[in-house]
Amino acid sequence: MKIFSLFLLCSFLAWFISNLSETYESRAYFTLNYRNLPDSLLLGKNSNGEIEAKLRTSGFQFLYYKIFKSRMDIDVSQAELFNGEYVLSEDALKKQIDQQLSQNISLLELDRSQLVVDMYQVDTKKIPISAKLDLQLQQNYILDGKVKITPDSVEVKGPKSEIDTIRAINTSLIQLTNVNDDFSNEVTLVFPKGLDNSIFSIGRATVSGKVSKFSEKVFEVPVQVINIPEGYQIKTFPNQVTILCKATIERLKEISASDFEIVADYSQLKGSESSSLFLEVTESPQKVYDVRLEENTVNFVLEQQ
Repeated sequence: MKIFSLFLLCSFLAWFISNLSETYESRAYFTLNYRNLPDSLLLGKNSNGEIEAKLRTSGFQFLYYKIFKSRMDIDVSQAELFNGEYVLSEDALKKQIDQQLSQNISLLELDRSQLVVDMYQVDTKKIPISAKLDLQLQQNYILDGKVKITPDSVEVKGPKSEIDTIRAINTSLIQLTNVNDDFSNEVTLVFPKGLDNSIFSIGRATVSGKVSKFSEKVFEVPVQVINIPEGYQIKTFPNQVTILCKATIERLKEISASDFEIVADYSQLKGSESSSLFLEVTESPQKVYDVRLEENTVNFVLEQQ
């Protein structure tokens, strides 16, 4: 029985292989992979994902197609606009598929006379990224400069009606506490809902910032009076005031009293009999955390020249 079974199995295999080597006509299914989309178009969700083709080839090849579903690349740049739809003609479709089949496979027919590709016109827009940051610094530490976002914008492609309403793209929330050093965090972007037909160029961004220790320094700055009546001069008491500047230690070493300008505008009195003038800081150095006057007013005496 064992010998008989062995011969029976061998006979069946020989018959099976002999039949598979024969040429047949049958149908096979291919998954469609759309490529070469023009920059002004996007592929919609209603595009056909599969096509059926009648082929003439060996049984081995049909067995392969039954086990493994093959993919066909479809070049949609050859599609033509017809009655508001992008269409690949039967000849163009057959030519593309035939070029991807092996030489021993003949394409006889397709299950459709044309392929309608669901594509739609899109606009492109650059949208700034906004960092959603909850930053708590240690005492005597400041954020040295602005928070940096890399990249600072995201490119979106989609229907004009969808993307026109977008003003900014937020990052996911970053919570940092007790910070006393520079930070850099990669985070995901949070895209608005209802943008099913839009595509964004990136999905993540890096939010970073420079943190420095700050100190305070006092400067004595002279008071300048403007809009003095013609033929008069003004003396202020005091003639210079104290200004408190907060900045990094390195920055404070570079700052002097001449970097500040404090102005009192005589025209603010508007004919009143007040003997004091309000002060305003009109010039201050860049890259400082805070500038504060110790006195907001000065007394004055108006003297005729």
